[in-house]
Amino acid sequence: MLRLENNVQGFARLGLVVSKKAAKRANRRNYMKRVIREWFRRHQCVLPPHDFVVRVRKAFDKDSAPQARQELCEMMLPPTAQKTKE
Repeated sequence: MLRLENNVQGFARLGLVVSKKAAKRANRRNYMKRVIREWFRRHQCVLPPHDFVVRVRKAFDKDSAPQARQELCEMMLPPTAQKTKE
């Protein structure tokens, strides 16, 4: 789930929510946060200046992380940037 708001800073910012409902073990929750933060860090320069809040509803692991990254691309990147990243 993604929620975004405009901000006045002029750059994209990230907020993360990974609850115990999504993953009981802290190491799994931390892994998911690391994957999302790394994706955000790599794409921050092409993201619009919004406050993005990502809430993980379904857990993912190393096998399904590429699919999670693809979903982030589809939700957060503007359509012109999606074409250049593929």
